[in-house]
Amino acid sequence: MEEKKTTNKEPLPGRMEVLRDLPADIMRSLTKEEIQAFLFEEIWPVSLSEKLEQYVIKG
Repeated sequence: MEEKKTTNKEPLPGRMEVLRDLPADIMRSLTKEEIQAFLFEEIWPVSLSEKLEQYVIKG
């Protein structure tokens, strides 16, 4: 079964602002797919979660 991707035209609320505030070295390390997942997906790939683990506040 193929994984369904979200086709939102607008990023999830607050995601673009957070992306802009990430340190430059983190931004350079993100792939296009990871950036798309960050902006539009509720569940991130493991690679993205690992790169952002020190910036994520878990509730």
